[in-house]
Amino acid sequence: MGIFLKDPAAAIDYAIDWAAGYLGIRTVVASGWSVAPAEPGGIALQAAARSAGRTSATLAGGVPGHVYRITNEVTLSDGAHEERTLTIRCEDR
Repeated sequence: MGIFLKDPAAAIDYAIDWAAGYLGIRTVVASGWSVAPAEPGGIALQAAARSAGRTSATLAGGVPGHVYRITNEVTLSDGAHEERTLTIRCEDR
C-alpha cells in the first residue's frame, strides 16, 4: 500500500477488503483500529464498521505535515489474528 493523503478538515472512510483473495472460508469476527502517533489535534477515529470480509474506519482531523500509521487488527473465525497498517499524510488541500 502507498501513502494516502488526507486534508485535516475532512472526515474520510478508509476500508480494508480482507476477503480479496485472503480469507478463504474464514471471516472477520472482531476488528480494532489504532492511530499512531496519538497527539492533540491528530487523526482521530470517528466510527468503525465490520462485515464478514471487510473493515472500515472514518478518520477525522490531523496535523498538516504529520504522518500517521493507522492499524487495523482483526480476529478471524479460526482464531487467527492479522493486522494491516495504512500510512496517511495530512496536508491542507
